[in-house]
Amino acid sequence: MIGGEPYTLGLFDTAGQEDYDRLRPLSYPQTDVFLVCFSVVSPSSYENVKEKWVPEITHHCAKTPFLLAGTQIDLREDSSVLDKLSKNRQKPITVEQGEKLAKELKAVKYVECSALTQKGLKNVFDEAILAALEPPQPEKRKRCFIK
Repeated sequence: MIGGEPYTLGLFDTAGQEDYDRLRPLSYPQTDVFLVCFSVVSPSSYENVKEKWVPEITHHCAKTPFLLAGTQIDLREDSSVLDKLSKNRQKPITVEQGEKLAKELKAVKYVECSALTQKGLKNVFDEAILAALEPPQPEKRKRCFIK
């Protein structure tokens, strides 16, 4: 519920494997908002946001708003996960990195959650509903006329 109004969401979790690259876009028409998700403890999934997912959705649905969502935030402080990352000279993705990428890619907003602990989960869906109900207005181009 947002503002006392109930909303119903239809969610489609699309397969990320290369085998589905041609099928996946068939689920995109009539999409009101995209949730582009990555794991905050998987730097490769973070890179895929800008290398694969955002280019794909903007190619097929240029005007559809999207949120960037960092997932698995419960693992950001997990010692075994941190050890594994440090062995590859990596660190978890920070909130600041997520916000910076969201701004760079023109996402409506950056949100984070943990499905395990439920932290931030309601906020992710509330923000998705708001983005679908009030999509951002495209920036007006500034024009210069020379006579």
